[in-house]
Amino acid sequence: MISEANLLSTWRSRPRGFVALMSLYESNYVRLAQLAGNLLELKGTRVSHVEGECDLVLTLIERAPYTDELDLTYLVPAAGATGNTPGALERIPDLRLRVYHDARLLEARLRQSGPGLERELHQCWARNMMLNKWLEYCAEQGHCFVIR
Repeated sequence: MISEANLLSTWRSRPRGFVALMSLYESNYVRLAQLAGNLLELKGTRVSHVEGECDLVLTLIERAPYTDELDLTYLVPAAGATGNTPGALERIPDLRLRVYHDARLLEARLRQSGPGLERELHQCWARNMMLNKWLEYCAEQGHCFVIR
């Protein structure tokens, strides 16, 4: 099994640089693999249910030879839900992930981006740091997509 302890470099050593960002993507890959198992074997939608927590949903959107597009979200009871909409759920956060299988990297991406938005290193850094912390939190809460 891959572990963050086996990573040669760490994103914690020189934050906000390009090399550190790639290390953060590598850490994201490791953390998602711990929750979902072999990422090359993902199909359809998987739901992780932990008592007392929101359901965590992982959906394969698109598969290409070396990359996959995934959606990762919590299903949260809708704010302001009325008796007319019992059980209404919101998807928060609703992240689009790109898995680079050959490089073993996982990147949180914008769903829609304008010119130059994805090139802003600090925006990529913040979005992927949030993903990294969220994946860590999900694992600590006991979430798991692996079919046992």
